[in-house]
Amino acid sequence: MTNQNALRQVFLNLITNAVQAMPQGGELRLRTQRNATKHVLIEFSDTGVGIPEHHLNSIFNPFFTTKEPGQGTGLGLSVVHSIIKRYQGNITVQSKLNLGTTFLIELPCPCATGKRRKDKQAAELRP
Repeated sequence: MTNQNALRQVFLNLITNAVQAMPQGGELRLRTQRNATKHVLIEFSDTGVGIPEHHLNSIFNPFFTTKEPGQGTGLGLSVVHSIIKRYQGNITVQSKLNLGTTFLIELPCPCATGKRRKDKQAAELRP
């Protein structure tokens, strides 16, 4: 999987989960920035149902799901976590029941390596 396809998968999984967490509608915000440590920060925040606190330590485990049988495989967040780790990144989650959930992804900025990259290689990191 190329960098570009991997990041698309991350975005797709997180956006899908956010939409499913807001069955009556709500707001999904996506923010990006480059921080002082030359990392790219990507924040996904929704106003959905939230994740119970006792589930927060398990959500990145393969096959963990809070959905009804047949509604999900429990692989989406596990795949997201694996992809982010593969690119030396980090993902954290904060959630409050009935208020929403925020996932924060931190990835090394390709421009921070000090090496010149071909345009094609640099473009692969863009979602």
